[in-house]
Amino acid sequence: MSRVGTGVVSDCGQVQGTGGSSAISKCSAAARGYIQDRFLRLLAGRQRRRAPLIHRGYYVRARAVDHCVQDFLLKTQSHPRTQVLSLGAGFDSLYFRLKDVGLLHHTVVYEVDFPNVMCQKATLIKRMEELSALVGDTAGEGLGAITFSGEDYKLLGVDLSELSELGRALEEAGLDNEIPTLFIAEVVLTYMENSRSDALIQWAAERFPRACFLLYEQVHPEDPFGRVMQQHFSQLNSALRSLAQYPDCEAQQRRFLGRGWTECSVMDMNEFFTCCIPEDEQQRVQVLEPFDEYEEWHLKCSHYFVLTASKGMEPSWTPLLPSVTVPHRAAPVGMAGSVPAAVCARLSGIPGLRRYGHRSVLIKPDVILTTGGFGEEDGQHCRLRNFHVLSKHAGCWKAGCVTKKHPDKRWGERLYHTVSCLSDSLALVVGGRMSPSNAGLGMLWLKFPETYNASDPDDIAVELVNLQPAAEPATLRWRHSTTEVTFKGEQYLFVYGGRSALEPVLGDWYFLHTQELSNTVIAVDGPVPESRHSHSACSWEGGALIAGGLGAAEQPLGSVFLLRKLEHGFQWQAVETYPPLIPRYSHTAHVHEGKLLLVGGVWFHASSVPGITVIDLVTGLCLDYVINVEHLEWPLMLHNHSSVFLPNEKELLVIGGGGNCFSFGTHLNPEPVSLSLSSILTSH
Repeated sequence: MSRVGTGVVSDCGQVQGTGGSSAISKCSAAARGYIQDRFLRLLAGRQRRRAPLIHRGYYVRARAVDHCVQDFLLKTQSHPRTQVLSLGAGFDSLYFRLKDVGLLHHTVVYEVDFPNVMCQKATLIKRMEELSALVGDTAGEGLGAITFSGEDYKLLGVDLSELSELGRALEEAGLDNEIPTLFIAEVVLTYMENSRSDALIQWAAERFPRACFLLYEQVHPEDPFGRVMQQHFSQLNSALRSLAQYPDCEAQQRRFLGRGWTECSVMDMNEFFTCCIPEDEQQRVQVLEPFDEYEEWHLKCSHYFVLTASKGMEPSWTPLLPSVTVPHRAAPVGMAGSVPAAVCARLSGIPGLRRYGHRSVLIKPDVILTTGGFGEEDGQHCRLRNFHVLSKHAGCWKAGCVTKKHPDKRWGERLYHTVSCLSDSLALVVGGRMSPSNAGLGMLWLKFPETYNASDPDDIAVELVNLQPAAEPATLRWRHSTTEVTFKGEQYLFVYGGRSALEPVLGDWYFLHTQELSNTVIAVDGPVPESRHSHSACSWEGGALIAGGLGAAEQPLGSVFLLRKLEHGFQWQAVETYPPLIPRYSHTAHVHEGKLLLVGGVWFHASSVPGITVIDLVTGLCLDYVINVEHLEWPLMLHNHSSVFLPNEKELLVIGGGGNCFSFGTHLNPEPVSLSLSSILTSH
């Protein structure tokens, strides 16, 4: 639990501090019903409520450790004696949980951490009857590094980086090298110098002929989320030292197999959650609290892994055998080429453009209106009330803040809404939310002048007009899509999917007549797509193209559907892609000359992040392109962003994007980015 000697004295207090924070987070998750653990509150000390995203993160961590530990105890129950050695255990409650449910009949648990941590924990246990009663009689404390000694529970205050000292202390405490032993290192080894952590892994394999090792740590340091994660730990003086040498799951696997372990399995936490947690348990956790941070949850899970290694075990120890197949652990994504990214000149330092969950729409040929979302305003992070406009004049983009003609309460500080531009002076806002439990924001007209001064973006004023439409069910949603379609010469807005405060995913749709904004019943045939939110939707040939999204089980979808226009109505039609589209969500999309362009998003393919995907709508050919970010000085997070395609220049403008990166802080793309697509749209 993140407390171990690194050989750098100044870091020790910070490394120990990460352990205290971890205990408080686990305690908060237990209080909300994510994990069943009545001992955490006794060991964690102070209590503080964490965010739902933190609760989920610590739930999947605790679940993975418990899953592997219990599997070890089950597989070795025929042995007369076994032992568990928890490295950097901190204030973890593992022993008390196992003892309470009767799983330690013939197992001794040893916990090792800094001497001051283990002394504090020993004092806590003795002081609290609920804990000391489970341990029973104690003896032998104060002998060398032993700070607490029960019959089946020993605490040792040792710096893990000193192997000879560790071996001596364990021998004094009665550890038996010859019996089956499980080592646990839960976010511990990464704080040590690699030479020392490697030596510890090898020492365990050499000294114990029948052993298992359980490792839980971070991974993928160089993608945008990984860079934010690394920066966070560096600022805490707790640098993640193993990441440079062991940046992915495969490298970690080779690390163990090259140091005396004969079997090794590894999964990132998206894979573990999907494959090793029963479906009913997944569903239980998903509804415990209002939740709407899917991107950050899946990105967090793709940056942590659980690894199990073993040697000399009969039967073999394989707790990470998936119960379902895992499509996302296929070979690395093949990239057809790259797309250059460049910062837009003159648009740096404008706080209103740093946001996520917003919408940007082209309201004139060279004018982009951005509304809503969460971002930076007056030096603070909040739901944004201000509208911003980007205007292109003499080949350069300029930014301005829009004047709103009516009180802010009409806007409602919304996120994940849609904005559809219906004329030179009118756009319609549909849905959106304030919080995951408050989504009744309805529809709103945005009226703006037909003419404007292109050289002065601040000149644009927008009038907000509230609507009380008959089609209210269509509007009480967010993370949906609103697409312009045509039927019998009339224009309609096709509102599809999303989620609501009551339903975590929607699969229904509405046709809103653009004149009366009334819901019109139009026949739709064909196989209905599965429910989804955070998908993309584009107008094409009078119908709508729906791609990707997050499905009912919080799993990314790889399907593409065309709502095809027919004489009597519409028909759902699957669009086959070759190779199959990698499932994703939280991307944006545009259609250009028979090609569907998907921009960014979140997928479970941990080897890379989504760039630009081009789908030929005639042949179905699907090609992925990486975005070349060498000219950007900051991590480009391509989720929860907006994008506007300028067909004449074959240029894509990405505005905003990012999110709350687990406990690592909020990352907002600081300025708009221009992606030049001319090379891939001419060669494709």
